[in-house]
Amino acid sequence: MSFYGIAGLFISCYLWCTILWNVGSGYDLFGRKEGIVRIFRWGFPGKSRRIFLRFLMKDIQSIRIEVKEGVSARRVLYMEIRGQGGIPLIRTDENFTTREIEQKAAELAYFLRVPIEVF
Repeated sequence: MSFYGIAGLFISCYLWCTILWNVGSGYDLFGRKEGIVRIFRWGFPGKSRRIFLRFLMKDIQSIRIEVKEGVSARRVLYMEIRGQGGIPLIRTDENFTTREIEQKAAELAYFLRVPIEVF
C-alpha cells in the first residue's frame, strides 16, 4: 500500500510541474510574404526548454487529421513536413469536435495550398 501512495505522490508532482511550467504551449506563425513557418513550444526546464522550429512553406507536404473515436476519443491536427514527419498543431487535451477540426484543417490547407489527409 505504501508503494502505491509513494508512486501516486511522484505522479502528482510530475503532473503539477507540467501544469505550472505550461509544457506544450506555444504558438504557430505562418508568414506568407517570407514563405517561412515558425513553430514555438515550451518544454521541460533545461537546455531544450524552448523548442523553436522554422522551415519553408514549400516543404509542407500536407495537413493530416487523425481521428480515433471510442471511449477515449482523440482528434489531432498534424502538419506533414518533408524530411521531418508530422508536427502536431492542436493540443490533444483540447476537446474539439470532428467538425471543428475539419474546419481548422480546411482553413489551414487553403492558406498553405496543400492537400488534406484523413487517418
